[in-house]
Amino acid sequence: MEIKELHQIFLQKKTISTDTRNIIPDSIFFALKGENFDANAFAKEAIEKGASFVVMDNVSFWQDQSQYILVENVLQTLQDLAFFHRKYLNLPIIGLTGSNGKTTTKELIHIVLSKRYETVATKGNLNNHIGVPLTLLSMGEETAMGIVEMGANHFGEIKSLCQIASPDYGYITNFGKAHLEGFGSLEGVVKAKSELYDFLHAHEGIAFVNPKDSVQMSQTVHHKRILLKEVESVDVDSEFVVVKVDQIEIRTQLVGQYNVANLAAAISIGLHFGVNISDIKTAIESFKPDNKRSQLIDKGYCKIVLDAYNANPSSMQAALDNFSKGDVSHKVVILGDMFELGESSGFEHQKLVDAVEQFSFHQIYLIGMRFNATQRKMAQSFNTFEDFKDQFKSSDFQNQTVLIKGSRGMALERVLELF
Repeated sequence: MEIKELHQIFLQKKTISTDTRNIIPDSIFFALKGENFDANAFAKEAIEKGASFVVMDNVSFWQDQSQYILVENVLQTLQDLAFFHRKYLNLPIIGLTGSNGKTTTKELIHIVLSKRYETVATKGNLNNHIGVPLTLLSMGEETAMGIVEMGANHFGEIKSLCQIASPDYGYITNFGKAHLEGFGSLEGVVKAKSELYDFLHAHEGIAFVNPKDSVQMSQTVHHKRILLKEVESVDVDSEFVVVKVDQIEIRTQLVGQYNVANLAAAISIGLHFGVNISDIKTAIESFKPDNKRSQLIDKGYCKIVLDAYNANPSSMQAALDNFSKGDVSHKVVILGDMFELGESSGFEHQKLVDAVEQFSFHQIYLIGMRFNATQRKMAQSFNTFEDFKDQFKSSDFQNQTVLIKGSRGMALERVLELF
């Protein structure tokens, strides 16, 4: 079946399913393969649960019925359909990547642009070779703006995602020490993330660039670009970030001065697309982070900054620098291992331990075998979360402010259950 024909079916059904545990009635089921499963085996089940069509590539499970669509490669077909649909809609797409802050920035841009346009953005962190196509296919003829988050841990992935999403605009939040196992070095991160810049340059696209980031400025010196507006951080004593732009003060519900750049991006992109500054202020002030990203949680006898969605050396250092502002004698730090650092893992964990011990926090707790292998002077280290749990005493956190941060695999949100 040609993609054009499949697209006509999609326009009638409008929804895609990829998991038989959550079949959307009257949807098209794409039987994707994983490392340990072949969804082709569930084609019949998908139809029985309400899917109208199944797109599959394993003839062993194919049935000679009109509901079964046999293709050469299901994943490639999903991506081709998404690209065809993106071109069919012909709407402006903003591509977004970076080492830290992608999802928060995406949500901020989304809520700002939604003040004027029907806007669709990547849900959660569905930012890979499957998530990007699904994001594009969630856009309809009523959609006026699209925001596509792109994640990567190897070279060529951003390039591939750009070829699917075909962004007209792009923004890179920053270049940090993330996924060093795949990129090898910070220089490798810059090269990989800049694949977005390369695509924009080759297709007459426009990059939004942070003028305070010298690397981004040098990477885009020959590109069409729009520099972010100057956004001033004010009232630094507030527990939440407060910024001012064009004499307008915006009081956010975000924790951490590292979010100022994320706010500058959302404000600048909103203004570029004609969103009124008063509407931008209203949108941003209503935004409350969730999903374990810089959440401020009041536990009665202590305050907790929960930032347990992800971690790498750059984001860890930024979080610690921000958390160290003011009186540190009533602050506790709980850090979990950082993943995907490859051969740099031991060095980066030791470097972070040396840094955190310079701040004289009231208590420092390190969880995970990587941190446990470091040399420490003051920090208490635990090989596993269970070891930490056994030693945990909520009374130690009385009247303290607590930072909890670690890689997703550490699931440090479990610490909340101990209070």
